[in-house]
Amino acid sequence: MADNPRSISVTGTGTAEAVPDLLTLSIGVECRRETVAGAYGDAGTSSAAITSALRQHGVEDADISASGLNVRAEVNWQEGRGQTVSGYLASSMLTIRIRRLSASSQVLAAAVAAGGDDVRLNGLSLGFADAAAVEARAREAAWQDARTTAAHYAALSGTGLGRVLSLTQHTGFQPPVPVAKMQRAVAAESLTVEAGESSVTATVGVVWELLD
Repeated sequence: MADNPRSISVTGTGTAEAVPDLLTLSIGVECRRETVAGAYGDAGTSSAAITSALRQHGVEDADISASGLNVRAEVNWQEGRGQTVSGYLASSMLTIRIRRLSASSQVLAAAVAAGGDDVRLNGLSLGFADAAAVEARAREAAWQDARTTAAHYAALSGTGLGRVLSLTQHTGFQPPVPVAKMQRAVAAESLTVEAGESSVTATVGVVWELLD
């Protein structure tokens, strides 16, 4: 039986940076009314007004998604009467992808104006429309880092690098960059989105055969 080849195991890390080109916006609608029909109807009206405003500002239908409409009773405790229904709360959630960041402030302001006081801004985040291209550059950088390190150790030991015996990789995509976290829609017209830069980090583990 042939002896196992001598080998060296190295971990390489690479990072690729790019300017985010996608803004994801989470908008909630909450309507408190005295009746179920009133809460349900007004929430639907507000959601429709928001989506209409988004379309008018160039947001495509494929970039608007709704997570449903829920209605629940709100109850209060009263002495001698126990729990009593004080009203009904209807809520829905919209997730919007904005691909033209230069227009994001205007789009956000239009959505808030359309929904009025029923709007809730749950958060904004920046990311990449094509994350695969950035991830590929990060993997290439991780490979080069691993190979450079392995070659250095091989040279120090008076050997050379042979074939790759094994390779494992893990790509860590940094979470989208939070831009804002607000519970109420206040002065949205003054919000300016700065894209800055975000990064993708890849880590690769490679085992090389060592040549005499």
